[in-house]
Amino acid sequence: MGAIKLTNIAKEHEVAGAKRLRVLEDISFEAVAGSFTSILGPSGCGKSTILNLIARLDRQSSGEISTTGDRIGFVFQQPRLLNWRTVADNVTLPLEQQNLDKTALRALAMKYLELVGLGGYENYYPLQLSGGMQQRVAIARALAIDPDILLMDEPFSGLDEITSRKLRQELLQIWKQTGKTILFVTHSIAESVFLSQQILIVSAKPARIFKRLTIDLPYPREYGDLRLFEIETQLTRDFLGMDAGKMGP
Repeated sequence: MGAIKLTNIAKEHEVAGAKRLRVLEDISFEAVAGSFTSILGPSGCGKSTILNLIARLDRQSSGEISTTGDRIGFVFQQPRLLNWRTVADNVTLPLEQQNLDKTALRALAMKYLELVGLGGYENYYPLQLSGGMQQRVAIARALAIDPDILLMDEPFSGLDEITSRKLRQELLQIWKQTGKTILFVTHSIAESVFLSQQILIVSAKPARIFKRLTIDLPYPREYGDLRLFEIETQLTRDFLGMDAGKMGP
């Protein structure tokens, strides 16, 4: 199982005129193996940059990142499916360099499609599916490599609220079944509270962690739970305080 540790991470981008834009500033946190952590912050604050650094898709300017486990899965905001490949072939795409025979690949595709509730859709093509179903395929594809860590970058933000609510519940079921370490990026307070054991609140650029919140409520969680609503209300106040410069670590 995978764990994540970031220590004093900073990230700068070069911009026009040889200037540098500071995106991340002194980001430090840990996500223990098997945990569900959300990074919560306004759009464009650098949350996705943190995931890209952990996935080694980009490199930090300073600081250290350590992970345990060999494999990292990534679910993006858009499903990024290949429309000319069937659902099953999209799921097995990351595995095609592993010299598995077609029967084994098919079995893996069926296993993870069943896990995300898409058994029977293996021969469909992406354009024949709804947006929510396409995102389930993307989740199945990320799980097919049997990752130790699953990074999720606002995967439900483009969906309607009813579909998003259902997928959040299904994601928690998958998490409980698989025991993966999940790091989930969102700008939705309600989403982060419903899903997470730990929430890291980050500011606008340069992003800093202004607050860490542990949510001790048991799973399964239910929409309409007043305890969740109370936490959402407090986090909303925290965001207003952050904008006013009043928020502490």
